[in-house]
Amino acid sequence: MIPHAIELEQVTLARGGRTVLSNVDIAIRSGEFVGVFGPNGAGKTTLLHAILGLIRPAAGKLRVLGAEPARGNRKAGYLPQQHASVADFRLRGRDFVASALHGERWGLPVLDRGGADEVNRVIAVVEAEALAARPLSELSGGELQRLLLAQALVGRPKLLLLDEPLISLDPHFQQSIVELVRNIQQSDGMTVLFTAHELNPLLGAMDRVLYLGGGRARLGSVDEVVTGDVLSQLYGAPIDVLRVNGRIVVLATHGLFEADAHRHA
Repeated sequence: MIPHAIELEQVTLARGGRTVLSNVDIAIRSGEFVGVFGPNGAGKTTLLHAILGLIRPAAGKLRVLGAEPARGNRKAGYLPQQHASVADFRLRGRDFVASALHGERWGLPVLDRGGADEVNRVIAVVEAEALAARPLSELSGGELQRLLLAQALVGRPKLLLLDEPLISLDPHFQQSIVELVRNIQQSDGMTVLFTAHELNPLLGAMDRVLYLGGGRARLGSVDEVVTGDVLSQLYGAPIDVLRVNGRIVVLATHGLFEADAHRHA
């Protein structure tokens, strides 16, 4: 029997006095790549924060890698949504990655031989050697995401949580990031939760999908979860799902659902 990396038993999560997810029962197996979807406010980031121990469930039991969630868990790597721009920083790519070596996101540690080797290792893992000496201000969005992913991989985590890493990337960079994460996940056998606002870039990488909506959650294969019946139940509104030329299009009664309900400010 494959052990579970993440288990939620009747878990309720709240933020800002509002219940975001209610009585959720899901179990994610070790070594799975799970895409997490849902409109803004559905609880994607809140769920990741609960897994990281940054917020406590209002009810129920949550276990991560066999234990209660804890802040600073070095077995969990995290790439948060990027709200602040680093376009003006002259910090080099290598120093940016090194700043996360001991848990610091900013501030440069003095590296011993082991620390330097680890920074070199994660830069190589994300295929970013050519970016190591360049200042962040010269990097594209896709190149910066590689360095952020390198930060999340410091210390060889068993669990990798990626919060909307494809935002604002063009399709080419989206595909390269997804393929890179999938290759790392398969090579290291780690568990990946990858939140996104659109299914199609992840279709070839996911083992299962987790859809959040209306305070509820459904976990299963794409064919089990991404159906008109299931999504209509989650969102409390008529949803149609079309499959066209290998792509999935989710439609609400007023038009394209994913381009509307998942839009970011």
